[in-house]
Parts: sequence; C-alpha cells; structure tokens
Amino acid sequence: MRFSTSKHTLVGGVAAAVLAASAGLGASATAAAAPGDTPLNVTSQAASQTVENLGLNARQAKGIQRHLQVRGYNPGTIDGYLGTDSWKAMQRSLRDYHGYTGAIDGIVGPNTIKALQRMLKEFYDYTGAIDGIAGDGTRAAWARCGSAWADHYGY
Repeated sequence: MRFSTSKHTLVGGVAAAVLAASAGLGASATAAAAPGDTPLNVTSQAASQTVENLGLNARQAKGIQRHLQVRGYNPGTIDGYLGTDSWKAMQRSLRDYHGYTGAIDGIVGPNTIKALQRMLKEFYDYTGAIDGIAGDGTRAAWARCGSAWADHYGY
C-alpha cells in the first residue's frame, strides 16, 4: 500500500514538473494553480491536445470560446483552454470572415496568426504587420478581444 502511494506521489510530481517545464513556467510556479487572470499556455503529453491561449487568461479564453459557440462554431468545452477544438472553430470563423485559407487542423501556425491579425486589425485596434508572428502587439489586441467577449458573455 505504501509503495502504491509513493508511486502515485512520484508520478504526480513528475507529471507536474513536465507540465510546468513544457509550459515555460519555471520551478517557482505550478501548472495546477492558475488563477483566472493568469495567461495559460499548457502542453500535456498525456492529453493529446496542445493549449495555446496566446497570452489570454482563462476568463478571456472562455469569452472567445463562448463567442465562437454562439456564432455556430463548435469550440468544444468552454473551459478557458484554447485547445485543438477551439482553434479549429476559430480557423473556421477566420476562413469565413478573414481570409484564412489553411487547413482546419487546430494548429496555431503563421497562417492562422495572419488571419487572426486581420481580424484584430479590423475590430481590436491591432496596428502591427500581418506577418504571422504572435508578438506583443498581436497578443495585446487578442487580449482586448478576449476581454470584450468575456465581458459581453458575463465571464
């Protein structure tokens, strides 16, 4: 019994360390205790999905997910983590309205970022280049977008 408990503790500790390291959180932070206003970017080996919030906190990401859902794009569970399903929904929306021509694969690559930048330029005061790089200006405009939708939907 004691071996089993120790084994679970060791495995849980290793999993937490892998999550923290892959998320770039460093040794002083934990992946499990992310409050609603902390930007989330988590990669998990166990879950076959990468979360890429591009600096959004869980509240802002929920606003994005809810907005996609209301517009008829299924983001999956509204949980504040922009994973593959959320990004597939976003890619469909970007295809329909902002010139995205890439695969609907849920991968946040340069083509997805370029279409996102076009949307952000049109609606959320993005003033940078349409270059496919999610730099500070893109992330700031994305945060304005997420906050607006979170406020609108009461998150």
